[in-house]
Order: sequence, then C-alpha cells, then structure tokens
Amino acid sequence: MTTNLEKALKIREIAKEHNEYFKDSIPLIASENVMSPLALEMLLTDLGSRYAEGLPHHRYYQGNQFVDQIEDLAIEYANSLFKSKQADPRPISGTNANIAAIYGLTKPGDKITVPPLSGGGHISAAKFGAVGLRGLDSSDYPFDNDEMNLDVDAAIKLIREKKPKVCLFGQSVFLFPTPIKDLMDAIREVDAKVWYDGAHVLGLIAGGRFQDPLREGADIITASTHKTFPGPQHGIILGNTGDETWKSVQRGVFPGSLSNHHLNAMAALAVTLAEELEYGAVYASRIIENAKTLAQSLNEEGFKVLGEKKGFTESHTLVVDVRAQGGGKQSAELLEKCNIVLNKNLLPWDTSKNSQDPSGLRIGTQEVTRIGFGKSEMKEIAKIMGDLLIRHADPESIRSRAETLKSNFREIKYCFGKHEAYKYIEIIKM
Repeated sequence: MTTNLEKALKIREIAKEHNEYFKDSIPLIASENVMSPLALEMLLTDLGSRYAEGLPHHRYYQGNQFVDQIEDLAIEYANSLFKSKQADPRPISGTNANIAAIYGLTKPGDKITVPPLSGGGHISAAKFGAVGLRGLDSSDYPFDNDEMNLDVDAAIKLIREKKPKVCLFGQSVFLFPTPIKDLMDAIREVDAKVWYDGAHVLGLIAGGRFQDPLREGADIITASTHKTFPGPQHGIILGNTGDETWKSVQRGVFPGSLSNHHLNAMAALAVTLAEELEYGAVYASRIIENAKTLAQSLNEEGFKVLGEKKGFTESHTLVVDVRAQGGGKQSAELLEKCNIVLNKNLLPWDTSKNSQDPSGLRIGTQEVTRIGFGKSEMKEIAKIMGDLLIRHADPESIRSRAETLKSNFREIKYCFGKHEAYKYIEIIKM
C-alpha cells in the first residue's frame, strides 16, 4: 500500500523530472521566462504565507508593515521604469489584470473593440472570455494578413461606426507595434478609453525597444510579468489617466477580482523591476536581434515565416506557417519529443475549427536570450528545426543536438550577479 509520504514524494519526483526535461531543452514558448536568483528567492520567503487586502497603509489585516514598504517600492520602481503616472502591482496574472480593467472601465452592455483571435488577440478579449462574461458588446478590428497588423483604415471606420467605450489593443501574437497613433483621432472623436494589453511585450516596452503606449495615447497598460519581462508569474497595471478612472481600475483589482495578491510574487516583481532599470534596455535589444536572426534563418531553411515584407518581426515573437510540414499540432509535438519546446498557434486565416490543429507555430526568443543564446545559436536552432521538419532527420539525433546546444547555457543573464539565493535554487533543483 502506498503511504501518504510516498504520495507526496511522488510529486517531488515528477517535479524533478520536469526540471531535468527543461534543463536539457531549448525553451521557445513566447509566454515564458525564468527569474533571476534574487527574484526567485522572494518566492521562498514568509511573504508567501501572508495576506494583505487593500492598498498600502490602508489594509484590512495587521502585520503588513513590511509588505507596505515592498509594495511602495514596487510602485516607485514601476513608475520610474515605464514613466507612468500610476502603477498597481497587485494583479496575480495578466488575465487577472485584464479582468480588473474590464470591471474598472466598463459595465455590462458597453461596446468595446478588440483584436481578433485569428490575428493574435488574447482569449480574455474574446466573446467566450472575460469580455463576453462581462456582457460587453465586442467587435473585432479587421486584420491585414500581409502587414500582420491591424488594418488601420478599416479599424478607423469600425471605431467611428461602433463608438466603443473602450478600444483594446495588444495581442498574444505580437510581431509589430500597434498603430495606436494612427487611430487616435478616431478614438478621440468617440471619446473612448484606450487600454493596451502589453503582456507579451512589457519587457520590450521597459527597454524602450517596441513602442511607448502611454505616450501614444493609452490610458492604461495591463500585463503579465513573466514573458519578455523576466519576473514572476504575476501581473501589473500601469496608468496615465485621470484619478477617477484610476480609482475605478483599482477597485476592479480589489475588491473586484482578487483578495490577497500573492505577496511573495509581488516582492519578486519589485526585484525584477529594479533589475530591469539596470539591464532592461540591453536585454530587450538582444531579444529582438535574436528573433530577427531566427526568423531570417528559418526562412533560409525553407520555412514560411510570416511578416517577411516587414522584416518578419519587431518583437520577441515569430510565426511560422507549417502546413507544408504537417500542420501546427504535428510539428509542435515532434519538436517537443526532441526537446525543442514551442507551441502550435492559429494563423490569420484559421478558424475556430482549427484551434487544436492550426496552421502555425509561435516561437519566442526571450527565454533563450535570458540564458545567453546569441545569433549563432539562433542559426543552429533554425538548422535543427529544418533538419527535423523539412529534411526528416532521425528524431533521436535531433534531440541529442538540442541537448548539446543547451548544455553550454546554464546561467541566467541580464540580472544582478550571483547571490545568496543560489543556495535556494539548488534546493529546488535537488
């Protein structure tokens, strides 16, 4: 009979297997990253056992005097990094931040314009996601497949026709900056609020390398903090808006969509904000350089990489049409067996019926950049993928090549140096 201790240790063993798999794998999921040792240490503190409802210095619990100090600093660092007027580091995920924004900016029945799912829009903005559950009347912006971006003229027409209360921008497949400035005249005409979901590109915004939504007209930015921004799995909202609008958004955070806000993750976010003030610009630049190199290299290998007419990408993400290689599902699963981890993804011409077997692959370079991969490694990744999916090399040989390539990259870059936190990381990896 299995004892309860053995049941617990089974979970530990599976977690160790997970660590070993990723230690030997090339991580190319566009929505993932790894934390610095100093930020990771925060997750192991007593903060993770505590509760703090409300805003700093106005809590509903005692014992928050140190939490208040950390949260004050997180807000200060965020406003400094993003040149924002307001910041709220309490959301516990990007989608949680989106829900808070929906509660804060809208009421049921209001109109909202959103990026289409097939054009990379996030599921929280879909009719079956948080937007629909709030009872909003949503309309998709037309998408230009050639430009891999919103169709500006058609979007202007939509905004003037629908007169939305909120215009939402930002995607999960985000190759090029959103043309917010080109749409602002129409947005002002209908007196809409501008909400920018920067989850995927927050680190690029922090580094000054993608676009600057708050200066281009956005009232708020919502984001997760673990993609191009290399922090914990948490969320943040940034504002450049009036006090009443900001108060409404903050009420959407608490009590609207959360109670406690995972204080250890909030502390890890504060650490990462400080590190990004130091390293964010160079890290963002290297992410984009690697994405461009990987896209060009995959194109040269024979893959159909979208966005070619505009240089493939200006972000961390690239998208590949792999219908000729068997489709997104087959390609992603074969790569996974060979220790190359990315995901299948809808492309603009796909419909909902293609969601489990879409035409494309989505690839991100932020995590491999974080551990030191450069242009030569991007070229090698492209060659490995070409050998597997186009030239049908033996999968076992491909897996061995992927493991060998990864074996030279074990240290996290673009963060403060070796810290006492390393001893905790070793415990986690046992």
